[in-house]
Amino acid sequence: MAEPLVSVVVPVYNDRRTIDLCLNSVRAQTYPRLEVIVVDDSSTDDSAALAARHPVTLVRAERNGGPGATRNLGVRHASGDIIFFLDADVTMHPEAIAQAVALFEENPSYGAVFGIPDKEPLFDEGLVCDYRILQYHYWRKSAEGLVSGGYYALGAVRRSAFLKAGWFNPALRQTEEIDHAERLAALHPMLLTSRIRGRLADETAMRPLLRKAFVRSRLRVPFYLDRGRAMQGMETGGRAAASVLATLVLVSLPAVAVWPVAAVVPAAALLLFVLADLGQYAFVARHRGAGFLVFFIGCHLLMNTAVVAGLAVGLTQWVFSRRFRRMYRREVTA
Repeated sequence: MAEPLVSVVVPVYNDRRTIDLCLNSVRAQTYPRLEVIVVDDSSTDDSAALAARHPVTLVRAERNGGPGATRNLGVRHASGDIIFFLDADVTMHPEAIAQAVALFEENPSYGAVFGIPDKEPLFDEGLVCDYRILQYHYWRKSAEGLVSGGYYALGAVRRSAFLKAGWFNPALRQTEEIDHAERLAALHPMLLTSRIRGRLADETAMRPLLRKAFVRSRLRVPFYLDRGRAMQGMETGGRAAASVLATLVLVSLPAVAVWPVAAVVPAAALLLFVLADLGQYAFVARHRGAGFLVFFIGCHLLMNTAVVAGLAVGLTQWVFSRRFRRMYRREVTA
């Protein structure tokens, strides 16, 4: 039986720092039947020119449309039976695509197989980056198995399953993945697996991380309320409780300055916060030691508080905005 053609779709927007590394990792794949489609989302740097030096089909978007519209454009130019989505700030291990193809052959019912990034970042860029990559790796590793959330930065989808589920909603710029994956998971099982591996670059400062956590949390409110449940995989009850506890820790701290006995409240909340995801902190301590663990917990407190703030704003917006309530119910076209 002939090996299926795999179309690697790489959306690019101002990724000059990583695009060569990304495309070099595609060229290093052990799987032989590939085509590579790079979609430039109207970059303002020389990302497209750098990508054009590689053996790829370069497609240029007429205007900046965001990741959903860019991936849709890549699929429209793809010929493969399997679409492998790869973000431009991610590199793949050499066997990643071969493993994806093997998983589809082993499990014909799968609609998608998504990869797990390494615990080491693509670049050594400081403590905040280390926090983010370790957290990203652990949450995905702990969710390995069947999932309802999509991780399209590093993962493959059967073309037939993608088309049946429908296109990415181009109106969604921060949550297009969860929307598409929910539709796909209703039709086919989806696997999150460490057999597909890579490395990624992420934020190096807390402010953009907190902003991203706030915005994505706010935009997920109508998604959750429409479905009445969280996504299968990383979103556990313990982690939901941890977000509330993190907020309690930070909100109660100012009271300690005027009433020292009140320290029992943030201390107890902090203890419960750690216990709610104890495996994560044990993992961090094993890999980076107690000193970094303290820094990690501080970052995670801030991130969880940003999530709660986003949910609070999103709930308020959901009450007063019909358009916001219906943002995941619109007809999706390419």
